[in-house]
Amino acid sequence: MQAYLDLLADIMANGADKSDRTGTGTRSVFGRQIRYDLANGFPLLTTKKLHFKSIAYELLWFLRGDTNIKYLKDHGVTIWDEWATPDGELGPVYGAQWRNWLGPDGKSYDQIQILIDGLRNKPDSRRHVVSGWNVAFLPDETVGPRENAAAGKMALPPCHVLYQFYVANGKLSCMMTQRSADCFLGVPYNQASVALLTHMLAQQCGLEVGELIMSFGDVHIYRNHFEQVELQLGRKPLTPPQLQINRLPESIFGYEFADFELVDYQAHRHIAGAVSV
Repeated sequence: MQAYLDLLADIMANGADKSDRTGTGTRSVFGRQIRYDLANGFPLLTTKKLHFKSIAYELLWFLRGDTNIKYLKDHGVTIWDEWATPDGELGPVYGAQWRNWLGPDGKSYDQIQILIDGLRNKPDSRRHVVSGWNVAFLPDETVGPRENAAAGKMALPPCHVLYQFYVANGKLSCMMTQRSADCFLGVPYNQASVALLTHMLAQQCGLEVGELIMSFGDVHIYRNHFEQVELQLGRKPLTPPQLQINRLPESIFGYEFADFELVDYQAHRHIAGAVSV
């Protein structure tokens, strides 16, 4: 976890103070990368306790192709509430693009199934890519998230825009690219989510896990999180937990939250921070 803490410190020391869409303001750097060897542990932060249930259920929600928060709410997860319409709609966000990318002919493409077929049948391909950046459905910046969702646009454009997978020596690695990365609140969730996805894909394809590479464009800390970041930087990282998957479903779409077990997760107390909408 030291790489993540080093990134926080880099932003605080070297970042440019910038305005942003939410009006909160950020301190930001551009073009950074951190790496984790997933064989050495699951990258769930130990310098502040995270709610793994929210991370896992959000990923399962993506994989369902779902874009309504009802599934999340039914499982006690509230992380998308601020952007949804009164009916719970978010527009064609991640799940829709992953599972139901619409081509110019109106045909629907399941990027996740295409990815798995490629990993199994052509592991050396350089085309193991899943993209969330569908220009046709990006939100109108002149109106708010709920108005965009009601109009059939994305409530928010994807932050983690591209996943690329790589197979070598029987191991599956992933590089995830984020155009915009909230380093205090968002990145800890994002890196755990993509690590979980990599474990699931590896299991489905008969592979071991390799590296997780997080590549960032604009990586920032919101101004109202500076105090929390300083608190976190004063804490010593603990040994990361291990992830155990207790069942092999017939497909990537058959996992349930009960299949995942975190072994020996110890962390410092949670540090709260307001979400900028």
